[in-house]
Amino acid sequence: MAVKAAETGDLRILLVEDMPEDADRVIAQILAAGMRASFQRVEEEAQLLGALQDFQPDVVLAELTMAGFSGFRALDVVRQVQPALPFLFLTSTTGEEAAVAALQRGANDYILKHQPARLPAAVSRAVRDARTESDRVRVEGELMRAQRLESLSLLAAGLSHDLRNILQPLLIMPELLKARTDDPQLRHMADVIAECGRRGHEMAESMLSFVRGSRKPSERVPVGHLFEAVQLLLRGSLPAAVSLEVRQDDLDLTVEGNFTELQQVLLNLALNALQAMPHGGRLGLRAERTGRHEGRFWLCITVTDEGIGMDAGTLAQLFSPFFTTKPDGTGLGLTSCKRIIESCGGRIEVTSVAGQGTRFDLHLPLSDPSEADQVSHPPAVRGTGPAVLVVDGEATRLSLLGNALSSQGYLLHLASDGAAALRMLQANAMPALAILDGGAALLPAHALLAELAAQGFQGTALLMLDEGDDAELSVAEGVDVHVLRKPLDMQQVFHSVATALTT
Repeated sequence: MAVKAAETGDLRILLVEDMPEDADRVIAQILAAGMRASFQRVEEEAQLLGALQDFQPDVVLAELTMAGFSGFRALDVVRQVQPALPFLFLTSTTGEEAAVAALQRGANDYILKHQPARLPAAVSRAVRDARTESDRVRVEGELMRAQRLESLSLLAAGLSHDLRNILQPLLIMPELLKARTDDPQLRHMADVIAECGRRGHEMAESMLSFVRGSRKPSERVPVGHLFEAVQLLLRGSLPAAVSLEVRQDDLDLTVEGNFTELQQVLLNLALNALQAMPHGGRLGLRAERTGRHEGRFWLCITVTDEGIGMDAGTLAQLFSPFFTTKPDGTGLGLTSCKRIIESCGGRIEVTSVAGQGTRFDLHLPLSDPSEADQVSHPPAVRGTGPAVLVVDGEATRLSLLGNALSSQGYLLHLASDGAAALRMLQANAMPALAILDGGAALLPAHALLAELAAQGFQGTALLMLDEGDDAELSVAEGVDVHVLRKPLDMQQVFHSVATALTT
């Protein structure tokens, strides 16, 4: 009897098998388990290389022993071309040594043909694990990029401050020189120096204004909404061996801060916790009141893990810029977290025991309950026409699209990421059109569209992609998806939006 497999969507399964009858039995077993899949069979190396390029399989199932082609050679070819592609051996060969050799060589699993009942579940698990790892890599890459930008922002602020100090004499000395001479040439030279000083000072001020202006304004952030967004972003990153436990004692807890920055803090700490638990465990996220202090009521958000922990030496340097224990880390993640929490008037504390786990406590002042309970959202930009949702992590392009489309009479909802978009739509009706950045790593466009469709969105989506990038356009049932190529041509954008809203 076939064992039902977990839902994985439509799969492309590549069979490396020289016996067509055996391949037919494998296909029947997978389809009988309720899995949706298309199949292709190959039996030699050249065919395998062609299928990897043209068929683009989600998983490879290979016979270990074949007359003209080795299963181990097939594994080596797959690992060279697509190292992360799930690979499972199907074989009639029994014996523990063969299974161990296959797994040590890099296979994901080893299944005996005369015991095929667990085949569908093994395929499903291998695909899910591969997708989880891919999502984790994307999320960590996006966080690393944000941390680099944060570092550049800090460097720009420091450089601007130093430049202004250096340029101060150029603003003062020319006037003193002019007061001490009537020579027209010297007075002209003093004016030239003063003008250069003013221009340099304006450049330094512009740099500092840019750094300050890059931070979004403070808002009232409901902790419940914050937790929901973090859970949504972590959904594709949680390994099967890790459980997420979320607890909020008071559903009305609200803090003053920037939603996106606080989301970045929790996501950073959560991903660090996942890396610290390679063998699984519990990831905890909790919020609770901690009483009154310094005339204000306080909240504590706690992130805990059951991972490898840290020693005293690591703890002492934890928040030092550029200190990292990761081979590819920037050493800026926790520094940014500390800055964000302190900018909200709070503090961050950490306790850790090697071999037992780590706990981060984020102490934040609660919002004054006497203030208005309305949480600020980015306003719907001008216009009274159809509502258009634009989600783009690039601030300049997001602003450009908002201004350009609002000038055409559309009602714009602007969000810098998918979680912010979903939060915004809780207070607004579904848009008629969604314009999404196809390169987003945090809650990718296909996942955001699936969430929107689940909430009732049945409009059209325009996916912004770089030249050469491709995307699966049948993302969610009822959602029609089209492509906008970057760099954007505004006339093409206007035409695509108008066409999408009239068809």
